[in-house]
Amino acid sequence: MSAAAGQESDVLDVSEVPKPERHPLIFARFRSLGVGESFVLRNDHDPRHLREEFERELPGAYRWEYLSSEPGDWRIRLTRLSSTPLPRVLVRTDGPLAEGVAGAAWSIPVADRDLDANIIVLPPGDGIDVHVGPDVDVLVHVLDGSGVLLTELGEVALEPGALVFLPRRSRRGFRAEASGLRYLTVHRKRESLLLRPAGA
Repeated sequence: MSAAAGQESDVLDVSEVPKPERHPLIFARFRSLGVGESFVLRNDHDPRHLREEFERELPGAYRWEYLSSEPGDWRIRLTRLSSTPLPRVLVRTDGPLAEGVAGAAWSIPVADRDLDANIIVLPPGDGIDVHVGPDVDVLVHVLDGSGVLLTELGEVALEPGALVFLPRRSRRGFRAEASGLRYLTVHRKRESLLLRPAGA
């Protein structure tokens, strides 16, 4: 192996590692690096899906440099550029979403996180039936449209800009008015919370 490809102690060879174990092993090695440190990844193919995962989880915080692309022998130097993942824009909430979308139209795509966030879209006249909420507090930010929050003792009007607090386990439901309703939810990460329009 050439010096440019890295010293043997510098190489993480995953070519013989079972595929389900490769990405966790690579990310664990990357997280063990100090800022400016690197290692050479050796694989039996171009790890394009791994690079997509790095770009999703750590955009701007790593350097990906191909050293070799021989058949069956791909080598990439991965360098850590920052001590933590970098702050970044995930989505624009003021732009239109795909036509015909209802329910959870967007979810936070980052795997290593403490928060969950979703953009919920309710078509005109649709809603989410009254239910007991999860065991986490939830913030709701109304993005556009209008509707009603149904509570245990009454209704709360929802308009763009409203920031609503839903205490854990409180009874709540949503009903969209003629313009439909779109809102962002944020809460501590928990098991998947599946919200569907009442008419679904």
